[in-house]
Parts: sequence; C-alpha cells; structure tokens
Amino acid sequence: MTAPRQIIFLFLLSSFILACTPAPKDTTLHISGPFEPVNLDPASAGYMYTRMQIIETLVDVDNDGNLIPGLATSWKSNADLTRWTFHLRPGVTFHDGTLMDAESVRKSLAVALGKPAPFPVDIVTNIEIVDPLTVSFTLKSPYRPFPSLLSNYTTAILSPASFGKFNRMKALIGTGPYEITDFIPPHNIKAKRFEKYRNGPATIESVDYVTGHRSETRALMVRTGQADIVFNLDPPATEMLKQDPDVNVHTRFIPRTTLVKLNSGNEKLSDVRVRQALSLAIDRQAIAEGILHVKGAEANQLFGPSMGTWHDASLPPLATNIEKAKTLLNEAGWKLRDDGIRYRDGKPLSLSMITYANRPELITIATAIQAQWREAGVELAVHMENASAIPSGHSDGTLETALLARNFANIPDPLGILLADFTSVEGGEWGPMNWSNDRVFSIVNQLASGKPDDNYYVLQKELISTLNEDMPLIPVAFYVQQSATSSRVRNFSFDPYERSFRIDQMRFQSK
Repeated sequence: MTAPRQIIFLFLLSSFILACTPAPKDTTLHISGPFEPVNLDPASAGYMYTRMQIIETLVDVDNDGNLIPGLATSWKSNADLTRWTFHLRPGVTFHDGTLMDAESVRKSLAVALGKPAPFPVDIVTNIEIVDPLTVSFTLKSPYRPFPSLLSNYTTAILSPASFGKFNRMKALIGTGPYEITDFIPPHNIKAKRFEKYRNGPATIESVDYVTGHRSETRALMVRTGQADIVFNLDPPATEMLKQDPDVNVHTRFIPRTTLVKLNSGNEKLSDVRVRQALSLAIDRQAIAEGILHVKGAEANQLFGPSMGTWHDASLPPLATNIEKAKTLLNEAGWKLRDDGIRYRDGKPLSLSMITYANRPELITIATAIQAQWREAGVELAVHMENASAIPSGHSDGTLETALLARNFANIPDPLGILLADFTSVEGGEWGPMNWSNDRVFSIVNQLASGKPDDNYYVLQKELISTLNEDMPLIPVAFYVQQSATSSRVRNFSFDPYERSFRIDQMRFQSK
C-alpha cells in the first residue's frame, strides 16, 4: 500500500471508530445566570453558594415563606422576645468531615455578625453554648422576626476550618449536598455532590455555573445545549424559547418588586406631591403587558401577592392619571414651558435614573418610564450602570432615582427589611433615601416587638396604605422570574424565595 493510500485508510478507520464510539456521557449540570460570584465570603456572595447548595442556614423557608427547620430542628424565645434558643440537628457533617456542633455554630455566626448584613447585626449581644447541640442568642431589644434573620445567606454555618488568621475566609466549607471544587471569580463555580450528605448523595454528580451577562446569550446557551438551566431571561428571549421543542420555559411570580427608588432629600423630590405625580404618570398596565408580556404584573403596593398578610388584596390598582399628575406638579410650583419641560425658580424638573443589566427587562422599563414622565413635563436621563452604583449613590448622596428589582424576601419575614430600611431617615441602600415618616417608623417598631393578633394586622394595613400615600418608593411591577431548562432536565422547580437552585431534587432524563 502506498503512503497516500495508507493515510486515507487510517483517516477512514479513525472516522469509523469515532462513529462507533458513544459520546461521553455528560453527568454535569450546566447552569448560567447573570449573577457574579465575586468571592467566597457569604457576607457578599453567599446567595450564590446557598443557591448552589454548598452552604446552609439554621432556618430554612418553604414555598409559602414559612420558616421551617434547616440546620436547627426547632427554636423558641422567652416571653419578651429578647432570648432565643435553637436546637441543632444532630449528625450534620461539614465537607471537611468534621461534625457540626454548638461551638462551630457559635464561631460561624460570631464571624458573620461582624460583617455587613441586610439586618442590624448589633442586635445580638451574646451567643451562648447551652450544650453541644443547643445555642442561645441574647438580643438587646425584643425582636420577633429574629429566626427569619438566621435564614439569610449571610448567616450560613461554615466549618471552623473555613476561617484563617483574623477570621478571614480561606475556604468555603459548608454542609450542603454539594461541595465546591473550583472557583474562578467572578464567572465560574464548579461543585460535586457531597457523598456524606445527611439525606444521602444527590442524583446529579456535578454542577458547573457560568456567569452569562446577556439574556440573549443565555437563551442561545440553552438552545444549543451549552447550558441545562438558564435564569433571568428577558421577554423577547422567553418568547423565542417557547418555540423550541427541546426547551422548557418556566414562569413564576416571586417576592420581588420592580420599583423606583427616590432620593426624598433631593430638592426636586422632597415634596410628596411630586412623588405622587411621578407615580400617577406611570402606565403600569402598559409595562406589564407590553414589556413584560405578563398580564396582572402591574404593582399597586410594595409587597406582592405572594407575601401573605404583607400584601393588601383590597387595595385598588395604581391607575395612570396624567392630568392629575400635572395638577399636582403645578401645585408644587413646577410650571410647564414651551419646551415641554416644567421649571421652578428657573430650574428644570430634570432627573437622572440609574438601572442595571442583571435584570434585563429593567432598561426597557426605564426607557418606558422616561417617555411616560415626559408626558407630565418631567425630563429623565437613564443611565445603565453596575448594580453597585445604586448603593454607592445612596451612600454618597448623589443618587436621584433608580429603577431596581427589590427582593423583599431575602429575609422571609419582610419585617426584618422594614426594620433596617424604614425606621430612620438614612433608609437603606436598596430602600428609601432621606425620607422620614414618624408614623411608619413607629408602626414598624411596634410590629417588631408584638405578636400577630388583630391589632398587628390592622397596623400592617395602615403601614402599607401610608407607604402608598407618601411614596418613598414607587412600585411599578411585581416580578416575574423567567427561566428555561433543556429537555434532559427533570424535576426542575424554581424556589420563589431564590434561596436554592434545588439541584439535589433534579435528575437527567434516562436515555
């Protein structure tokens, strides 16, 4: 056989062998979303590691927002709600093989409470080990929602070996059904199932999370098989994927609200009539149906229908009323000129709005609000920034308005968020800004120290109504989460409280 014929023969033989060799079975679940795991610290990126089921908290949350046992099996308080005792689940093993006990819980929470969290960390004055599986917390004041704080990702329980000198993070060693194997910030997390998990090992062997910044890129990834699950799709990508027989689209209302954050200390926004006018000028129905393609998503209050008694179903829609908006602006001294913009004391009613790309629909909604406010004579400049620009603008006082999708359930009882954001003029980075209402501040503090009874629910309704009247934040739409999965994924479900990807409940379709 000549050399050329030998080459052709070997090529054909190789092709034949490859054709007869089954493709390697991919036992890894590939996930993509816009979230960036910036580091290993639960204080700043813990939401990614609870979703990846690498770390867990003492308290868990069910689909209805009820607190359920997590790493703690039960808890109770004293009569005045200042001392809380938690009983730990026995037989819980960290990924490094050590057992969780009261000392490891005390150590982990002592470190966590020394870092930023979406609640006042100084509320805990002492953590006491009662016995090897019991821990008690002493609070500086009565705090009824305290157990809900221990469901937040910032309070995840880590092995003592996770901490180095000065309690700096040196590894992420949790108790979840998956353990981290590789981490490339801010784009990639790899994990494998934890074989000694207390409920037995998960079915799916390994997970690979990749940050996908653009919604259309994530949609393409699930269509081409590069991803099994993609999160946070925008309406056009969702509509496209619904036509693909190999992709399943999942739509769910979650306890987030798309809202406009206002700097009430700004001279243009300090008058409640201006804030009310801006709300009246928004056409929420057009945004819900024309942009989000979800009828009924228009928001008429801060808390959505999935938030139990924190949602007042008796409230009417926040109707669009441009003429009333114009009247309020006139009464506030903002007069319309020939250029279509309102002025007061020679200064235009021009505002800036920050929004961000992680939630892809936000920029489209911001542009719609820009046009709607212009009808009332308000000029709005929209700026696409990193999400961090909002807390930064809050801190340095430069922010005027921002469009954001606020998660009111990263502490399942929103009272925790209300206590942090609605009890002082400073407000919260993702909440009100330079706004004060003594009645609201008083109600929130009363609710924190009271027990649910008839008066409690009366106060809740008064609170919701007062926030709608004073408009420190303008609700726009209740959030709809759009996700998609490849046809090989089975048992997918979306956690409405965004705590977990629920990977341990999934499996691949049998071939």
